[in-house]
This record gives sequence, structure tokens and C-alpha cells, in this order.
Amino acid sequence: MLNLERLRTLDAVARHGSVSGAAAGLHVTTSAVSQQLAKLEREIGQQLLTKNGRGVRLTDAGLLLSEHASRILSQVELAQADIEAQRGQVVGEVRIAAFPTAMRGLFPAAIRALRAAHPDLWVRTTELEPEPGVREVLRGDCDLSVVLDWSNKRAPLAAGLERAHLLDDVADVALPADHPLAGRETVDLDDFADEEWVSWPHGEFCHEWLMFTLRAKGIEPRIAHVAADHHTQLALVAAGLGVCVAPRLGRLPMGDDVAFVPVRQQVRRHIYATWRTDAGRRPSIRAVVEALRTAGMPLSG
Repeated sequence: MLNLERLRTLDAVARHGSVSGAAAGLHVTTSAVSQQLAKLEREIGQQLLTKNGRGVRLTDAGLLLSEHASRILSQVELAQADIEAQRGQVVGEVRIAAFPTAMRGLFPAAIRALRAAHPDLWVRTTELEPEPGVREVLRGDCDLSVVLDWSNKRAPLAAGLERAHLLDDVADVALPADHPLAGRETVDLDDFADEEWVSWPHGEFCHEWLMFTLRAKGIEPRIAHVAADHHTQLALVAAGLGVCVAPRLGRLPMGDDVAFVPVRQQVRRHIYATWRTDAGRRPSIRAVVEALRTAGMPLSG
């Protein structure tokens, strides 16, 4: 009889491409992964891994069994979802991820509400940017992730996933308080054609959105500083080192050194929850989505 947890370990190695990646995805040690695989090899009487340079790769037997493991685990998850749906109870563990401002702006209220309404539900959270969050959901290492796109740059929905809209998040331009435009009621992005910008890291969806949006207006952005965290960006703005786009979700109070001015043609991020289609019947997933949507109601633009 094949052990389900050992199949889960093999599946994780196949998906992550390494023992260390599997260990990180399963939240266990690399030693625990190696032990589970060694036991599985003894059970089936064949070698599943072989050395490949400094790493490992699956043998033909390992690849064959990992394909079966993926299908078996998908069926097990579907069975669990059906049982949960049939019972109608919000119980067990649910692993959720979100990008930083959503985690700061939504998770505290949402998880507090879930704890009060569903004491038998254990919510485990992690902070991930949207693209890694989607990958974690697709891999099965996360049950639900909060992701985003922009009103003028939409993100496609990956095959095998569902999503639900949570809220629209309005973004302003943040500029030094002594900037000539700081007293305006509204501004246009064109007003900052000659400014230095503080942006997100290259390759991130929000950075690509900023470049796309400014270039569509005939502006070649002068990216002077790059920071992943919004409040690091705002600290750079406060020091007079540039301007940035500042979404309102998760924004903490700032001092008098930064002014936030709305954009005349409103700039919005669309915030979604996304999960695997075969998990959509789980009451815990529906409960998390509803709690996140409720937490976002006072914040929606």
C-alpha cells in the first residue's frame, strides 16, 4: 500500500525540481523529505532519485510514480472538498497568501473575523507577491492567494484556477510635501513627465504596469529608486528623492513630509482571491473569500 504522505513528498519534488524546494513548499526539513523518499523507494523496490550535478533528478520510475501521485493527490483533494461541502462545516487548515499591502490591509480584520465565526478553522498566512502566490496555489502549496491587476493592464487567469473580486483599490501620486503640485486637488500622470520615480522591483507586475502606463502617455520614466515595500518607497519620497504611485490599501499614516494627491483619471488596482477549481467547493475557501471581501468593503474605491 503506497503511503499518501510519501506520494505527496514525491509530488513536491517533481513540482519544485529539488529536495530543498520540496522541503520549503511542504514546510519541513530537507532531511524529512529525504527520509520520506527513502521509505518510498523501499516500498516500491526502485530508485526514485539520482544525482544530477549538485542536485537530483527523478529517475524514469520516479517520473512515472510522480505522475500517478499528482492524479491521486488531486482526487484526494477533490474528495476532501466534497466531504467538507457535504458536511457544510468550516473546519481544518487553510493556507492563504497575499502581497504586502493586501496582507497588511485585509488579513488582520479578516482573520480575526474568521477566528470568531469558525473556531475550528486554522488559518495559516504568508506574504507573497502575486505571481509567486499564483504559483504556490497551482502547486498546491497554498490554498488561496490574494492577487491584483490594474484597470488598464489586466492579468489573465491561469488554467485550473478560479477567482473572486474582493475590492477596487484607488491609487494616488505620493510626492514630497514641498513639491509645487502638492497642493493640487488632482493631478495627471503627465504632470510628472520630468520627475524621478520610485518604483517596484523590475519584473514585478506593478513595475511593468507603471512603465506601460507612463509610456502610453509618451513619457519615458526616469526610475531613480526601486523598493518592494510601499513604505520604503514613501520614505524615499519624503526625503525628496522622487514621486511614486501609492495605493490606499494597507497604507499606514505618514508624517507631514509626504502629500497624496488623487489622479484625475482615477488609477485603480483590482484585488482578487484566487484558488484551484477543484477546491472551490470547500466551505473554508468560501468563508475566507467572504471574510476578505467584508474586510475590504470600507476600503473599496
